[in-house]
Order: sequence, then structure tokens, then C-alpha cells
Amino acid sequence: MSTDAYRDCIDRLYARLDYERVGMPASASSIELRLARMRRLLRQLGDPQHHLRIVHVAGTKGKGSTSTMIASALSAGGIKTGLFTSPHLHRLEERFVIDGAMMDPSELIDLYESVLPSVETVERQWPAPVGLTFFEVTTAMGLLHFARSGCRAVALEVGMGGRLDSTNVVRPAVSVITSISLDHVRQLGPTLGHIAAEKGGILKRGTPAVIGVAEPEPRDVIHAIARARRCPIRQIGVDFECSYEPPTPPLARPDHGRVAVRTWRRDWGSLACPLPGEHQARNLAVALAALDALGESNPELDVSAEAVVRGMAGLQWPARVEVVGEAPWLVIDGAHNVASAEALAETLQSCFPKVPRTLVFGTSREKDLPGQLRALLPLFEAVVATRFVENPRAVDPETVAEAVVQLGGPPCVIAADPTLALSEARRITPASGLICVTGSLFLAAEARASVLGLRGVPAVPRLVT
Repeated sequence: MSTDAYRDCIDRLYARLDYERVGMPASASSIELRLARMRRLLRQLGDPQHHLRIVHVAGTKGKGSTSTMIASALSAGGIKTGLFTSPHLHRLEERFVIDGAMMDPSELIDLYESVLPSVETVERQWPAPVGLTFFEVTTAMGLLHFARSGCRAVALEVGMGGRLDSTNVVRPAVSVITSISLDHVRQLGPTLGHIAAEKGGILKRGTPAVIGVAEPEPRDVIHAIARARRCPIRQIGVDFECSYEPPTPPLARPDHGRVAVRTWRRDWGSLACPLPGEHQARNLAVALAALDALGESNPELDVSAEAVVRGMAGLQWPARVEVVGEAPWLVIDGAHNVASAEALAETLQSCFPKVPRTLVFGTSREKDLPGQLRALLPLFEAVVATRFVENPRAVDPETVAEAVVQLGGPPCVIAADPTLALSEARRITPASGLICVTGSLFLAAEARASVLGLRGVPAVPRLVT
């Protein structure tokens, strides 16, 4: 495989409309979001989704972590399992994982060439203001890859929303909704109820559903959709529950804590959290409930407690309260809305040593900048305001710094990019302290690449004009 061939493949994919880069339009009913042409594309490819047992996972936060936990447990149980997530951090191939391994670049090229004739056929037959989007094409590529590779199960993460998401063309074995909080309000609606209605759009008639949503308003909306579609529901706090056991202070180093989980099928006992924080303990409970629902209706896909322990011990989910350095501790997290910022703050308090902390922060234009900062600023003695550089949606550092000042935050300095921000943070943070980089997955990706010396194709490519 030549580097030029790989670069050409990547460029052709990124030349398609990519809402991860330019932002989603306010009108979710625009023609490029309708599902009919996605179904037609999959039909052209032989409907690969029909050959897969899919756990379809939606939610405002936790859907990626939960999907990864489900896939890791199934793989540890000897079940060949695909995992489709978005966005990626460093390479597009990260979206297409089988048993913990992402595809090779040569496989990506072959896969794109395989779907391209069908893409072109659909675009000829279905004229629209824009062609098939980046996410539509990559979703089809993922489903085709998993079917061709003989996967027996797939954990399929929803991109955004649910009802009109490109992944919502599958007939899953189990549907999962992890949580509901305010995010993407221009597209999904201004209240938790509106957002729940969009997320609940993934529920299919007669298909078991696992619900991790506990707040009354969104929970009731989801339950109403499930009743109308006659979906058997397994509800957190009713059919399954978890009890988080935080690490015992004082802590000399980061610790994940433990969680006790009980479902309607079994008592899982006390397990080590695969990722730090109480929110990840809840995600693990949702994942175990989804595995029990899957095994209940598909006995050949049932997994043992031993397989779950093995899967969780080897689980990796980068940029989710990820420790990538010490002296000082360096934590990278992709929190990008108020709820995830609050979860990060709680995790830093409960799972990390009590040391001086510096926040490196940058976010996207459509996010609640003041809301995120209100959740985080009380934990930090200093702030470095920055921005990610590979995506045009970044808020400029001066705006971030102004918000810090307006909220009465700690001393704040400005850095033009993540590399400079990390250098400044190291300068002002004692070796015994902690630096946390957060505010966006795009910032997390660029900071992580800088720290780990990753080179090559950027997480979010240059603007194609």
C-alpha cells in the first residue's frame, strides 16, 4: 500500500460533507438527514446489517464508553465482535474495530473502493442538494466490514440523536439509551424531553431496550415510545442497579474505584471499574444489562462473568479521563458539554490525589462555554485557554479567557495551540500537581498526539474547499 493511495482515499472521504467538522444544521429534517437513501445504499451493498447481531447504543454521554465495554466483554467471551464509534481521535480506522484491533490502512482503501460504486449509483438515482455524507458512507463501510469479516456481534454507537441518525437503519438485537442531557439543542430540541424523543427514535418494535436514563422527564418520554412500539424495557433503578464504591482517600495515585452491579438475571458482584468515575460505573451497569438482554434472547451470545472481568481488565478508551503522564499527572478527557464536564469534575475529586491543578481548556463554538467552565473552575488553581487547530469550529482562546475572568476563575493565560498550552501548563504546575486537558474531543486528540508524539493523518483533516 502506498502512502499516496491512502492519502487519496482519506481526502476523497473527507471531501464529503462532514457535520463533525462544520456542525449540524439546525433543521434535522433536511434531506441529507433522511434515512431512505441510507437504506438504499445498504441495499446496493447486499444489506450487510442483516447478517449482524447488533447492540445499538444511543445517549447524550456514555454511549462510546458503553459500546466499548459491551464489545470488549463479547470479544473476551470468544465472540468475534465489531465496534463502530465516532468521532475518531487520530486515524479514521479507529472507527472500525474487531476484537480490539482497528483495520489496516490497506483494508480501509479496499473497503472504500468496495462501497464507492454503490455510493455513486445511489447519488445518481437519488439527486439531492449534497451527496451522501461522510458519516453515511463510513457507517455503510463499517457494517460491510463487520459482515465481511464474519463478526457474530456488533456494538454500534449512534452518531448524534438517534431517530434520523445514519445508524438507525439497522434492526438491532438490543437497543440501549445510556443517558439524556442537554447537548446539540439546535438540532435535537431545547428540553430533555425533546432530546429523549430523538434518542428514543432508535427503539424498534418488539426489540428489547436497556435504559440508563433515570431523570423523570426524559425517562417518561422514552417509556412512552417503548410502550407504543411494544419494546420490553429494562430500566436502571428497577430491573438493574449499581452501587459505586469510590477509592478510599487519601490517594497517592489515580484509582478507578469499584462498582457492585445486579441485574434481573444475575448478581455480578463487585467489579473493578474499567474506567475512572461514578459515571463510568453507571455505564458499566448499562453495558452489563445490555449483555444480559442480548444473552437472554440470543443464548449463543451469552457471556460469563469471567469473560466480563477479562474484557474490562484489558479495556482501553483513549481521551476519557486518560492518564498519559505523571510528575505532574497529565489527564486528557474529551468532555464537551455541561453534563460531561460535571462528571469529569466529580471524577477528578474522587479518583485523583488532592494536588494543585491546572486546567487546559478549549471548546467548540456551539457548546455551552460558561456552563462547562462553571463545572470545572472550582477545582483548579490556574487555567491555560487554548484552541484546537485542525477544525474550524474552535472557539478562540481569547473568548475562553474572557469567560474565565467573567466567572471569577483562577489566573488564566492564553496559548495559541495545544502544544504551546501543554508547555505553559507544565511551566506553572508543580511536579506533584495535575494538568487536565478538556473541553472537546478535538482538543483532546490534538493534545494527545502532541504528548505521545503521534504523526501522520490528523484526527480531523484540513478543510477541503
